[in-house]
Amino acid sequence: MIRRHLLATSGALLAAPALIAAASAQPAPAPAAPAQAPGFYRFRVGSFIATTVWDGFAPRQNPGTGWIVNADRAAVEGALRDAMLSTARLDNPFIVTFLETPAGLTMFDSGTGGQLAPTAGRMRENLAAAGIDPARVTRILVSHFHGDHITGLTTAENAAVFPNAQVFVPEVEWAFWADSSNSGRVPEFQRGTFANTARRFGPYQGKIERFAAGAEILPGVRAVAAYGHTPGHTVFHVADGTDQLFVTADTSSRPEVFLRNPGWASIFDIDGAAATASRIAIFGRIAAERARMTAYHFPFPANGFIQTMGDGFRFVPADWTNAI
Repeated sequence: MIRRHLLATSGALLAAPALIAAASAQPAPAPAAPAQAPGFYRFRVGSFIATTVWDGFAPRQNPGTGWIVNADRAAVEGALRDAMLSTARLDNPFIVTFLETPAGLTMFDSGTGGQLAPTAGRMRENLAAAGIDPARVTRILVSHFHGDHITGLTTAENAAVFPNAQVFVPEVEWAFWADSSNSGRVPEFQRGTFANTARRFGPYQGKIERFAAGAEILPGVRAVAAYGHTPGHTVFHVADGTDQLFVTADTSSRPEVFLRNPGWASIFDIDGAAATASRIAIFGRIAAERARMTAYHFPFPANGFIQTMGDGFRFVPADWTNAI
């Protein structure tokens, strides 16, 4: 009996490694997807410090159709292929520019507020990574009133996200979208902008100031009319000493398409001809003056320079550096 017990025990011990190996052969849980690096980038404009902050993106399926109103599918897809971009999907980034000056922290447009595309709404986490407290924002300069530029002014519950900010808006833009009788002058899919304008600016009543084209809104920052994309679409020119920055908003969407083909108009341009004229004038000036620029829908970090190229332009990204 003792011999049989010892044999049985030895068999169990010999079997144990096999049991352990079988248990360890079970598939392990899939690792969590690694997080991307924080999306912010700083650079100087004279003594000012600019920061671009990534708010995510919205994907556009089949960009060769239904996007450019005055170019056929073959031409648009050819431009995408020339730029090494997919013809099946194009991501439209949302990039918000901040500017620190002696007058305080200024913000240009407000992002999506996490209330539009599920792939957008990343600005709050990137502001935290950049050490920017929304309560420090003293001015918000709005280029135009499309939803991806003003929805981030408020939370989903319509509370002000930037409680200490004064909001500056182009007077032409305000006059248009504050008057719902203009709804027949825009495509049906843009008519929600009238109600969204009233909602997003509501919590800032008493802190809204309208400005004219050419106005100096704060020392070193001046409004430049770039009408067409919307009736009052505005670019902002920043200057300190000999350094310049143009915050170009939606004067051009993806540069691979609209800078190379500045005469193309998108479905989002309310006046395509005026948008084209503004695009050529603004980017022609930036190229001639060798100025730096940022843009709302350029690849992150969305800052660099413009060169003329044939009948259009080319975006030249600024060198990436860890020095500020």
